[in-house]
Amino acid sequence: MLAAVLAGLLLAGCTEGYAQPQAAGDKPAIAGGRTAAAPRPVDVALRSGDPRQSGGVIAAGGADAVYNYGPSVMLDRGQTRMWWCSQYGGAGPAGDDILYAQGQSIDGPFTGPDGGIPAAVFSGAPGNFDGMHTCDPSVLRVGTTYYLYYTGAAGDHALGNSIGLATSTDGVHWTRAAGGKPILGPSHDVHRANVYGAGQPSAVYLDGWFYLMFTDTTGRAAAWNGAGQFVLRSRDPAFSAGVEALDVGGFVPVASTSAPRGRSVVEGFSADLMWVGALDAFVVAHETDAGTTLTFWTADFTENPYRPVVIPGPWREGPGLVRRADGHAPLSSADPCGRVPFDVVRATELGGAGAPTGLRHFGLDLLDGQACANPARLAATFDGVTMPSPERTMDLVRAGQRIRVDRRGVAAALAGELLEQAPPEVARLPLATRLRSGAEAVQAPGRGQALRLDDGRLWPVPDLGVVAGNDSQANAVTAAQWDGAPRGPSLVG
Repeated sequence: MLAAVLAGLLLAGCTEGYAQPQAAGDKPAIAGGRTAAAPRPVDVALRSGDPRQSGGVIAAGGADAVYNYGPSVMLDRGQTRMWWCSQYGGAGPAGDDILYAQGQSIDGPFTGPDGGIPAAVFSGAPGNFDGMHTCDPSVLRVGTTYYLYYTGAAGDHALGNSIGLATSTDGVHWTRAAGGKPILGPSHDVHRANVYGAGQPSAVYLDGWFYLMFTDTTGRAAAWNGAGQFVLRSRDPAFSAGVEALDVGGFVPVASTSAPRGRSVVEGFSADLMWVGALDAFVVAHETDAGTTLTFWTADFTENPYRPVVIPGPWREGPGLVRRADGHAPLSSADPCGRVPFDVVRATELGGAGAPTGLRHFGLDLLDGQACANPARLAATFDGVTMPSPERTMDLVRAGQRIRVDRRGVAAALAGELLEQAPPEVARLPLATRLRSGAEAVQAPGRGQALRLDDGRLWPVPDLGVVAGNDSQANAVTAAQWDGAPRGPSLVG
């Protein structure tokens, strides 16, 4: 699907330049209610070190898979998990499938969930918008729920691509969301020679918002060849309500996901998005002549806090950033305050079908980010991380404080990243309260669910799977009772 439409346009569409800084509005929106620190870095050059790459191909489909590209790579509770676009003739129907494999490290070896060849875990649904092709996966885990954002198409006709959503409890067995309908399609602002449509999603969960970056060759702010990356956000993972679009004045409410595309954050195709707490910035990974370029944006997408960095090496199709379960950057195990690792997996050659394949790993560390220089940076760096506490329990960092959690499994479900040893810097964060096994849980219509911690406050959780894992039973309360109870921040960022 991708090769048929975008071949020949990738090199033309990806340049060393990046989008100009957003024009300042009177009151630019700040992601998730964050307040801007003053001064904050602008166009700072960061040193890089420890360049690395795999010795060869790290993952490939078995059977008759002739192409492998567009990976989504997740570090998930001690395991490296990867989903990517390929095709198995036996998976049915004829068209792109999403394969899955797992390994103990980024360099593999990657095998299917049963130890054999990678498994085709998501394929077309005949009669639906994604009846032939499912491709370009971007996978998140929020609480105990996995979310798969993907490109779907019923065939190879013009402007046929749209973005769909599926959910899972294990990342392997998926159920289509939104009634099997697309959650986002082409905006039809402008019709260009490139008739790809909308697709290539990349999702991040931050401060209660689902951020979705994507390609739309019909977007008003795309380049002449359709290259461009647009951003929406919503607290609803299906983007059915409360949608905000990134425009020239910041994030603005829009009626639907088909609202005009007023601003692109980078000129390119097949890009990936990640939140980097240690740098207090988003990063967009996109392909340029020299390799994968990392373009940085502040949380509100108003400024470029750091200069672009290139991860060099060969490529044929877009990068998959190695990310935490929530789409955030993982910590450096050696030096979490001084180093920020950036690793990507990308296709590096054309296979027998003339489509991208040869998935390999490339990476480097960025230095001098001052990730633990002050309390705010320390809190952002370790937000969503859990680790063993001195009391044979787990400490979860949320909103600049530590929550002591009795159960390791519950802490791991709430966290974006699990460490086996607590960095000493974390002890500088205050210990706020404790989540005990079997703690009271409540649920209110239109409000969600929460656990009552030792401080007496209700701390929201994203799903009932977390409640069940803690051996808590959700008691029904009214919306008024929920609103009147003292509450802490969400236990999942």
